[in-house]
Amino acid sequence: MVNEADSPKPPAGKSPEASAAEMMELVLPNDANLLGNCLGGRVMYLIDIAGFLAASRHCGRTVVTASMDSLDFREPIRVGEAVVVQARVNYAGRTSVEVEVRVLAENLAAGRRRPTCTAYVTYVALDGEGRPAPVPPVIPSTDADRERYRAAGERRRERLRRLGRLE
Repeated sequence: MVNEADSPKPPAGKSPEASAAEMMELVLPNDANLLGNCLGGRVMYLIDIAGFLAASRHCGRTVVTASMDSLDFREPIRVGEAVVVQARVNYAGRTSVEVEVRVLAENLAAGRRRPTCTAYVTYVALDGEGRPAPVPPVIPSTDADRERYRAAGERRRERLRRLGRLE
């Protein structure tokens, strides 16, 4: 857990690279379904952990998961492969951030990775009393960062519309 006392107010802003996180884990039989593929729930768990790491790094405080956009599993991750989870903050609102989490399967023998799914997860930063707290802005530094930021803003507006918080 991040110690809120160590960061009384958010910094001026951070690039997406400053808070990026990557996790890697071997898929074992206990993680798999009857077909030998990693369980979807296990992948979702890893997405949430990697997203939490990136969001916490960006915010400098504790965050909680607020939402995850739809998740489509395009490729299975098989027993004996590594699951690679890459997370980066795309966008920051007043008290929340959107984190893009990419999941890849890596064939360790061949050294090849293939994409399996992508999720967009929203986290809300909390202060020491558990109330929403301000977050630093995202400072996009590349054209790709700026495009992710723009697209994240559109997804945010759609989420707010879906929740009835935006006309």
